[in-house]
Amino acid sequence: MGAPSVGRVETQRVVLFTPGAPLRLDSGAALAPVEVAYETYGRLDARRENAVVICHALTGDAHAAGHHGDPDRPGWWDNFIGPGKPIDTDRFFVICANLLGGCQGTTGPSSVDPSTGRPYGLRFPLFTVSDLVRVHRALVRHLGIERPLAAVGGSLGGMQALQWSLDAPGELGAAVVICASSRLSAQNIAFSAVAREAIMGDPDFNGGDYLEAGTRPDRGLATARMLAHITYLSEESMRRKFGRRIQDADAPRFGFDVDFEVESYLQHQGASFLKRFDAGSYLYLTRVMDYFDAFADPAGTSRALAAGDTRYLVLSFDSDWRFDTAHSREIVRVLSAGGAHVTFREIPSPHGHDSFLLEIPEYHRTVAGFMDRLHRELAP
Repeated sequence: MGAPSVGRVETQRVVLFTPGAPLRLDSGAALAPVEVAYETYGRLDARRENAVVICHALTGDAHAAGHHGDPDRPGWWDNFIGPGKPIDTDRFFVICANLLGGCQGTTGPSSVDPSTGRPYGLRFPLFTVSDLVRVHRALVRHLGIERPLAAVGGSLGGMQALQWSLDAPGELGAAVVICASSRLSAQNIAFSAVAREAIMGDPDFNGGDYLEAGTRPDRGLATARMLAHITYLSEESMRRKFGRRIQDADAPRFGFDVDFEVESYLQHQGASFLKRFDAGSYLYLTRVMDYFDAFADPAGTSRALAAGDTRYLVLSFDSDWRFDTAHSREIVRVLSAGGAHVTFREIPSPHGHDSFLLEIPEYHRTVAGFMDRLHRELAP
């Protein structure tokens, strides 16, 4: 029997930016209102010093742990957050918000633009990882927290934790940056470009106004998800899961319908994704990753690191080829050169990029140990 869950939880919503006080984006655009969906687990201590912010990845949402009524359908990081787990809700007050631009309760391209009464579509302004962090910081302030103990995230979530530490030096006790990158490689940008092309080339995309037209670019979005999912797995994990096994037959059928198990699996991933995600959010959130370049201003990075006292845990997985260990080592190199306190580990795992979502003992022990030291020293 596994560690206990936080149990039944509810998603909450709050408007953090209004027409009188809009969200000012790096692009210069002003956005309002901005509603944010979020969940919390655990209890905030009397000194408000035990808050941990979970930053989700590209297709995540606010529902990170617990369940909404069905214990068999837990949050996406339920093995990681809860009593006795690496992010221990017996000690930490945990906050997870759906990202700006998302489609699970936070304002994004599928939201209605109050100035027109129409869904934003491609009229939604482009934004940056720093803009994502601005919304996180506003939510934390709304909850009466001045200095979170840590921000924790994998992939795009790790990028947010890293950017937060640079944008607001000293505001985070720690940043846990898991299988992330300080800037995407050409190969990574290329994968996202093909995914966006599949979505925008779908006849039902309607120039981004598919919601108004009553259509959905489902074929394009499913294809984008299938492509991305390949990059989240390692060759070894795919060999173990599928090999060259035929789906529901003993011999190949020699046609263009689904024949191999891996084809069936990818089709299932694409189809199930359509039930929970919006094509516009996929376009915007992949683009925000493309433009991310945490250390683009070396002098600014040096000043931020000199002004702050954030501790860092940087983790990679040896089979992750989407953001391989070289990406993490570059983050460690820059942070260390700036005098930051950095702990780095490469974790063995056969599961590729998706390892950060899985219950891998050495990975969980490493995070738990780091968080335990952090709690003892910064929130005794």
